[in-house]
Amino acid sequence: MTTDDGRPVPPVTSTSIVVLSLARRVETEFNAALAPLGLTVARLGLLGHIAGVPGASFSELARMSGITVQSVHGAVKALVAAGLVRDRNARAGSASTLEVTEEGALLLRRARRVVAEVDERLFGADADPIQRRIGAAVRAAFSDPSPS
Repeated sequence: MTTDDGRPVPPVTSTSIVVLSLARRVETEFNAALAPLGLTVARLGLLGHIAGVPGASFSELARMSGITVQSVHGAVKALVAAGLVRDRNARAGSASTLEVTEEGALLLRRARRVVAEVDERLFGADADPIQRRIGAAVRAAFSDPSPS
């Protein structure tokens, strides 16, 4: 089947597959853009959760990040070693009290600018029209206080 102008009509496909394909593209773009900052999407997410949810436990961070508690421990250890996070209560047998350092907060601000640049490239005025529509729909879905 073709359109009136002779282009092939793409096959009807699953919404889930379309969203998954776009998500992979977005993640690839983000990882490439964040690499110069020494970040990945996962590392940025964890750093953001630590900054945004003071006092979050390792279990809570794991749930928010969609990874195992063991993975969170390893990732937090790397963030501490990089000077981006500190544990104000680092004692064996005690709950951790994680917080973002000044250096971590600075990196988060730089990463937010990178995120905005990627958003604009993928979903802004010069992006593919379909991606612009998807971006607008996502923003509307999460900004509408009374979804139907």
